[in-house]
Amino acid sequence: MTYNIAVIGAGTAGLVTAAGAAGLGAKVALIEKNLMGGDCLNFGCVPSKAVIRSSRAAADALDAAKFGVKIPPGTQVDFPAVMERMRNIRAGIGRNDSAERFRGLGVDVFLGEARFAGRGNLEVGGQTLKYKKAVIATGARAADPGINDLKEAGHLTNETVFNLTSLPRRLAVIGGGPIGCELAQAFRRLGSEVTLFHSGSHILNREDADAASIVQNKFLKEGINLVLNAVILKVTLEGGQKALRYISGDKQSSLAVDEILVGAGRTPNVEGLNLEAVGVRYEAKGVIVNDYLQTTNPDIFAAGDICMDWKFTHAADAAARVVIQNALFFKSKKLPSLVMPWCTYTDPEIAHVGLYEREAKEKGIEVQIFLREMKDVDRAVIDGEEDGFVKILVKKGTDKILGATIVARHAGEMIGELTLAITQGAGLGKLAGVIHPYPTQAEAIKQAGDAFNRTRLTPFVKSLFAKWLAWRRN
Repeated sequence: MTYNIAVIGAGTAGLVTAAGAAGLGAKVALIEKNLMGGDCLNFGCVPSKAVIRSSRAAADALDAAKFGVKIPPGTQVDFPAVMERMRNIRAGIGRNDSAERFRGLGVDVFLGEARFAGRGNLEVGGQTLKYKKAVIATGARAADPGINDLKEAGHLTNETVFNLTSLPRRLAVIGGGPIGCELAQAFRRLGSEVTLFHSGSHILNREDADAASIVQNKFLKEGINLVLNAVILKVTLEGGQKALRYISGDKQSSLAVDEILVGAGRTPNVEGLNLEAVGVRYEAKGVIVNDYLQTTNPDIFAAGDICMDWKFTHAADAAARVVIQNALFFKSKKLPSLVMPWCTYTDPEIAHVGLYEREAKEKGIEVQIFLREMKDVDRAVIDGEEDGFVKILVKKGTDKILGATIVARHAGEMIGELTLAITQGAGLGKLAGVIHPYPTQAEAIKQAGDAFNRTRLTPFVKSLFAKWLAWRRN
């Protein structure tokens, strides 16, 4: 038997490809060497957001007094219960990604390591599978930061941190990107003493600088120790503790902790696939693909973290849909044409879509910025969540939305409206006409639209209105 499509990797990209192709009537093989569900279910989005939710509950309890709610002194976080809740949630959601469910969808599931064995052939556990098209969706793993003796001292990554059953009293987090920042704040709120090491001058340095500044100030307020412009020289074991020796600025220091969590970058999983045998080229950042997600072998595609700069579950889902179209039908759908939002789940969250101001300048595009601070939005004031804003970039002289950044507790829930506006070509002026329930924080988007429409009222236009209204009075 020859499969229409063979998918290697049962993370988000692989699962969506397999289910979608099978639903269209294709004969599909799905191969996974580790855990069904991949990073998102087992080591990423699901467990991390479950732990983050518990940490938000802890933070809300500490802040309850300002809302007139008295929490008894000595209230504590039950860390083992937090982790048990996370594992229960993961197990429940995991049923959607199970081999049993996919076999029920008509997919042939093979558990084992896949290896290309020449044109149109894959080897899995001693079997040879024949295919017309193949999809590489093997994802990525935590990168090794290359710190002397870190491996010998031992450290956590996103693949092991959720196995903890006791809370580290002192935790060092290496990396001030989304993963490092989300978990640093979560563990601080759950009770750890957290030190966050970052090589840049401020955390989340790929985000809008104003947005990152709000989160950084929140971290400092919550007692996270930030070591910026950091270079970690060495890690040693000293009396059961892990000591990090580092330079920050021109000062060399040392810090003893109980655990180290590494969240600094991702490495693509290309090992063992024998890609050379089928002419699939790859580099340090992953498998090389064109705009159609086709590799250097026209019969083999790739999707997800293995080949994309967008390392998000929803990006992998969207890419899988591109692959289904291009692999099974006509090669007509391009990945760069997708409008991709994303969110960093700190508190407050940072959500973004489209261009940043710096990117617009690099492209030579003149922009106007419309900013609505959350402190001026009634619902944010009511919620005690005034730190944040809605910032929308439009092409100068038009209402065409080029990009947007939202900083708010639930920014990820709000960014969809702006993503829809960009994809459907609805300008900022039109968003002013969208009725939002009052009071909601999303009303800030409408208010930004109102601000844009007021810029249309030039002195000349105002004078015309005044003359018209004066004539109407007569």
